[in-house]
Amino acid sequence: MRHRLFIPAATALLFALAACTQDELADDNRLPEGEYPVVIRATGLSVEATPQAAPSTRATVDGDWQGVQTVALKMGDAVKEYTVTPNSADNTKATLSCENDPHYWTSRDPITVSAWWPLDNTDITRMPAVKVAEDQSKLADFQSSDFISAIDRTVEFDDPKLTFTHRTARVAIELKPGTGFTNVDDATVSLMSLSADNGNPTDIKTCNANGNSYEALTAPQTVTAGKPFIRVELGGGNFYFRPQNDVVLEAGNRYTYTVKVNATGLTLEGCTIGGWADGGSESGDAEELDYIYDESTNTYIVYSADGLLLWAEAVQKDKSTNCTLAADIDLTGKEWTPICTKSSKAYTGILDGDGHTITGLTINQSSMRYVGLIGYLDSNGKVQNLTLENVNITGDYYVGGVVGFNNSGTVTVCKISGNVSGSSKVGGVVGQNYSIVTSCTVSCSVSGNYTGGVVGNNSGTVTSCTASGDVTGESFSVGGVVGQNFGTVTACTAYNSIYGKNYVGGAVGENSGTVTACIATGNVKGEKDWVGGVVGYNRTSGTVTASYHALGSVSGEKYVGGVVGNDSGIVTTCYWSDSPDNDGDMATKVDGTTVTWQQAVNAMNTAIETWNTANPDEPCDRRYELTGELPTLKKEE
Repeated sequence: MRHRLFIPAATALLFALAACTQDELADDNRLPEGEYPVVIRATGLSVEATPQAAPSTRATVDGDWQGVQTVALKMGDAVKEYTVTPNSADNTKATLSCENDPHYWTSRDPITVSAWWPLDNTDITRMPAVKVAEDQSKLADFQSSDFISAIDRTVEFDDPKLTFTHRTARVAIELKPGTGFTNVDDATVSLMSLSADNGNPTDIKTCNANGNSYEALTAPQTVTAGKPFIRVELGGGNFYFRPQNDVVLEAGNRYTYTVKVNATGLTLEGCTIGGWADGGSESGDAEELDYIYDESTNTYIVYSADGLLLWAEAVQKDKSTNCTLAADIDLTGKEWTPICTKSSKAYTGILDGDGHTITGLTINQSSMRYVGLIGYLDSNGKVQNLTLENVNITGDYYVGGVVGFNNSGTVTVCKISGNVSGSSKVGGVVGQNYSIVTSCTVSCSVSGNYTGGVVGNNSGTVTSCTASGDVTGESFSVGGVVGQNFGTVTACTAYNSIYGKNYVGGAVGENSGTVTACIATGNVKGEKDWVGGVVGYNRTSGTVTASYHALGSVSGEKYVGGVVGNDSGIVTTCYWSDSPDNDGDMATKVDGTTVTWQQAVNAMNTAIETWNTANPDEPCDRRYELTGELPTLKKEE
């Protein structure tokens, strides 16, 4: 529906310059040349105003002619500049006249005229294309974006009225608080995905007309269905509305959207389309927002991949910026740059997955060190309650699915699947760990040197973790849970196949620390020497206690054991189920103490209780019980 605006005329004399009366006119309707100037009366302009508009700032968009001094008036091929004189009693009415060089009536027959505002200052004879302001947040810029015209209209001699219409479309947005918001004050509202024809802006910042009402003027166009059309910036978050159907913005129409802002996106409550004031109806759907920023806690609450990328960008400025996922995130097709890849710029905030999943994390940086979702994690830094699915990560040194280098942070309750590879110190969760990794589950393939299913090189604590993806090493120190251990590995399980050259173990490849209450059940194969069902090479400072290997083969060239592959260190209360396959000429001691399965189970549970007493802030929730022929893992109730 097209809404017409009528330009009112004053009741001033139309023919003040006339030299003769109507009775003196020729019978054939002809008039003397140059005797009867064309003076236009206009009426019918809409009086609905922008609420905050003061009388001195009203304009055509508000039904007022005060802001217009002249219009172009065309008769035949001639275009002349006409003065606009608003009616002093009613500024919605005006008279269009020209004192020095007007158009003239040549007869009493109707004439065809065209008129427009604003004028093209470079060529008055040309009607300018509609080009609105990009930033209409100021009232004057909103009002000055209006264009009006009357094209090829018939004007009567006895009643010279001219009907103008708006050449722009008017969009109004009424905001309401929805779920997660108590008010929508101080929002910034913009229109998006607009046509750039004639140099128009593709985004327009709206004018806050009054309260939670926002308005903007656009050139006539069609906004494609599914494109983001309305953006609301509120509380540090970005909310988008995408219409289900094409939005056809026609000149002279006003489109009023009533929108609820929810913590999960925008919902359309209603839309009226029609004249400059009111009209019909339309429906649409909502899109999730990218993020909300909580300034009080310095936290990005993230809802989308773009939101996660924006958080990563914010971390470049503030390494303590927290992130909490509020939805599952799909990074498929996006190349991720590890967050914080230098010790001097380590991440010290909290990344909380809150039980959500990031899918498709991809990093392809074969010459980069400190590679992972987070490159370098330091004091107070935490990654927790997060699942990473279908990762594809490649780096050089210190490569992990979650963290490349954990200096003094905490990684807890994380799950990961996919592929992780690097040159050295590579882990499914953490590449190099000097701090805490606990309750993590890995089902991804891991490859490199000093490589573990959970941690590549460990000088901290690894507790209650499980690995089931295959682990492959090109040279030294390959383990189902940890490749090289200088710290403690407690109550961890490895259900994976392990392959390397030297120092290959079902749970730990090379041990100079403590391995307690760990289980390995996969095939363990060393191309060369020092291969063990639990630990490949146990150095003199290493201790292996209450652990076992079962349901898989252990094989290597020489120095092969069911529990450990050498005689050094301490090995107590451990068990293995199958005889190791030693292809060399030197059989090694496979166990420090021969025990029964029940004794092994009791020893593992005792070791866990001892650990929990000594580490109340990092408890292990695992227990073992003997069911059938082998011990099984269960969570503590």
